[in-house]
Amino acid sequence: GVYNMTSGSILLYGGSGWIGGKLVDILAQQRILCWKGEARIEDRQAVEGEILKWKPSFVINCAGKTGRPNVDWCETHRQETIRSNVTGALTLTDVCAQHGVHLTHFATGCIYQYDDNHPAHSGIGFKEDDVPNFKGSFYSRTKVMLEDLLQAYPSILILRLRMPISEHLEEPRNFITKITNYAKVVNVPNSVTVLPDLLPVAVDMITRGIVGTYNFTNPGTITHNEILDLYTKYVDDTFTYSNFTLEEQAKVLKAERSNNELDVSKLTRLYPAIPHIHKSIHAILIQMRHNLDASRTRPTDQYSD
Repeated sequence: GVYNMTSGSILLYGGSGWIGGKLVDILAQQRILCWKGEARIEDRQAVEGEILKWKPSFVINCAGKTGRPNVDWCETHRQETIRSNVTGALTLTDVCAQHGVHLTHFATGCIYQYDDNHPAHSGIGFKEDDVPNFKGSFYSRTKVMLEDLLQAYPSILILRLRMPISEHLEEPRNFITKITNYAKVVNVPNSVTVLPDLLPVAVDMITRGIVGTYNFTNPGTITHNEILDLYTKYVDDTFTYSNFTLEEQAKVLKAERSNNELDVSKLTRLYPAIPHIHKSIHAILIQMRHNLDASRTRPTDQYSD
């Protein structure tokens, strides 16, 4: 279904976060009016006040707890995780529903795990309506709880991201940055979201008023080793890494990590130009190298007036 649009303005929660900040930049580039929500999303009165004040056509939820430095945090901060990922997201959804405002949730695809029907390397991905089968982290369990509750609200857009990648090495949430800093990495194929490819698509979907659940990654899968080998080739030829098994990884983590392939045919029917991950990763790493070179050779301030 598609919403009726009048002013086309956007109210965005989580605008000071990593992905929210990138969306704010894209919306500014596209001259789309965007307000950053100040309310905590679990504070119903405050959220309602902002929706009545700004009268947005669209609300975007990029707020939520993924944990610092990683999802292990959620294992020991369960109430805060529920408050944000379940209570807050549901409160925002309910207020938007009551006011007839289109809402988009930036959600996660880390609710699935390879299984007998979806083996690694098989090309058989999990579809949007497959029942989540990954319960290995409290973070993921809260995301499954939320998706169950959101089934009652048909007029929302849910975009499931995984292991988001950007072209900026200095961004700590960037999946490439994360895995280059790990002592050891597992070597498993995964669906990943290349933000420069997909965030402009998200803005298009939102402003068209599209609703429903979409797996929101690039087509195909890529392994940690494939990314790091290309990182070595394009960005840092002195870089080295070593692998360990999922069993060895489990010993040093509080929570399991999801590994899966998502079927993105529903998304690519609407947006066939989204590049396959193996094509995109080259472009991202080349751009990353350019960005690093540019930051190293930037002229000093002493000449500027």
